[in-house]
Amino acid sequence: MDSSAASAYVYAKASGMLAKSFVGNKASKLFSINSLRELYGFLFPNETPALPETLLAKEIEASCEKRFIDDYITLVGSYTQPAKILVSLLHYYDYNNLKVIGAALSLGEKNLPDISDIRKYSMMNYKSWPNLGKITSKSTISWYNKAVDISEQYKIDSKIDEAYISEIWSAVKELSGNEREDAEKFISTEFSFRNILWVLRLKVYYKMSAQEIFDRLAFADKSQPKTDVFARQALKILDKDTENWDEWKNWKYVSLLNPHEDGVVWEVNPTWVEKSVKRELNKMYSSCFHKNPMSVLSLVSWFKIKQHELDCIRTVAEGLRLDVESEKLHDIAGIPMN
Repeated sequence: MDSSAASAYVYAKASGMLAKSFVGNKASKLFSINSLRELYGFLFPNETPALPETLLAKEIEASCEKRFIDDYITLVGSYTQPAKILVSLLHYYDYNNLKVIGAALSLGEKNLPDISDIRKYSMMNYKSWPNLGKITSKSTISWYNKAVDISEQYKIDSKIDEAYISEIWSAVKELSGNEREDAEKFISTEFSFRNILWVLRLKVYYKMSAQEIFDRLAFADKSQPKTDVFARQALKILDKDTENWDEWKNWKYVSLLNPHEDGVVWEVNPTWVEKSVKRELNKMYSSCFHKNPMSVLSLVSWFKIKQHELDCIRTVAEGLRLDVESEKLHDIAGIPMN
């Protein structure tokens, strides 16, 4: 079908899928479930598999991820020539698979680990396991052709993340007009928030220096760091004292911070900020989906909304497996209790 007809079909189909999803106010329904068997029955029409708790939790997570990927591939496949950004989003799973594969090879594992299948959109040749060079040979990260010592794997993972970010930003730049402008704002806002969170975690939990943190940030263009759309806001807090409220009270994103009370010892709480960021990003995703019907950005937003739903399902599944209280699970996911 032509582009305009495909966009109308995709938006209608995506809207129908969201109406049946556990997002927004409906997300809290997931957190009222009391057992993994009940969760499986709630999410799937078929009979619950006779599996022990640990395996059932994994089955729920894997099946939900597969359903999400399959639905997204169906939507993207409606376009004769989908925008590059729509395929690049799917490559998140290729990059993540490669981290898992790299770790498995570093540990000397013999069998291919469980990976996410994005079918014809994949850059990787997983059938070439355990030959890492052949797996990555036709991808954007063909340089990763040999396993490293497990102690060095985090450096590779960081470079893989950089490759994904670079691909996403390059794909955004291929859009034109208002779509490009809106997508640039959308993606830069997301990565800016994620950089801010990264700074706070590394400052508070790991006591890293400003330079150590700088080296771990995501950039759209590292040659101009102070004006970089991904990093400039994060760079502004590199030298702030995380225990001094006066240094934060006039910060642009002060509303994300845990509350301050006069006379009470205060420190930036990265977990609190992370939940605040999740709420802000979810608002943005929902707004963009409805504000930009039949645009590329509406499907980008749909992808992000459904990924958040998947995160909530994982949180509930793991929480039930570990017998975590519902109130705590709400808090972890950043979902308010009704």
